[in-house]
Amino acid sequence: MSVRKFLLPVSSPASAHAALQTGLMLARMWSAHLHVLHIQADARDIAPFAGEGLSGALIEDMLTATEREGGARAKLLREMFEQATEEVGIPVGTAQRGRDEPSACFTSITGREEQVIAHKARLSDLTIVPHPQVGEDVASADALHAVLFDSGRPVLLAPTTPPQTIGKRVAIAWNGTANAASALASVMPFVRQAEAVRILVSDDYAKPGPNGAEVAEYISHHGVTADVARFSPINRITGAGLLAAAAAFGADLMSMGAYSTASRLRQLILGGTTRHVLENAQLPVLMNR
Repeated sequence: MSVRKFLLPVSSPASAHAALQTGLMLARMWSAHLHVLHIQADARDIAPFAGEGLSGALIEDMLTATEREGGARAKLLREMFEQATEEVGIPVGTAQRGRDEPSACFTSITGREEQVIAHKARLSDLTIVPHPQVGEDVASADALHAVLFDSGRPVLLAPTTPPQTIGKRVAIAWNGTANAASALASVMPFVRQAEAVRILVSDDYAKPGPNGAEVAEYISHHGVTADVARFSPINRITGAGLLAAAAAFGADLMSMGAYSTASRLRQLILGGTTRHVLENAQLPVLMNR
């Protein structure tokens, strides 16, 4: 089992840089295809929110300005993509079936962002999203949630700065849930070729289900030895303890189940492990629901 196709939705040059470097690194690592996707908002979807009491001419001007800004942003993103692929020597174009080499393409389409991303992600092995904290990109968080909740596929949260390596030291955040098991299945291609694997567990994080030792035993059937390490919350924050344990291990990739302990709305309002990791992770994080 390997990874052959990545999807990378991008919305702004400020947030795209580290995610693009991450995607190109993964494409080279797996000799896979990276599809960089920019989605421009459809002006017709914006019109109903333009506001009452505005003249038709003013609304038309607003929509024209929106389209112009979207086109300029797409041009900048395409130029960034072309420069980055040229620097690392990855061919640009459609993936060639049967060719064991990386490739990449860039497309810009018009539509409803969350819907398009979810649909495209369903036929991607892994969707990479820019870190929401880079350039305060709200669209990145929307893209991540679209993949998590409406694609049935895993998502990789890119770090805030381009990583030096990915998947040499893999940390598995384990709490016994179905979400964690789904993330484990998705990270196994990386686990099989990792130099070291550690399973991170905590009484404050655990739910009813298999324990860390059982996960290690399962991984051993794939020819990989993993150790189990316990972590504790920091200042009563489980996510902080989890990230500290991953950092202490020197992990350059972590997998975890997302929103497995509470509803998404509850975590967004009250906080939670997933939310803390989304806001504070400095390493690539693979997530599943």
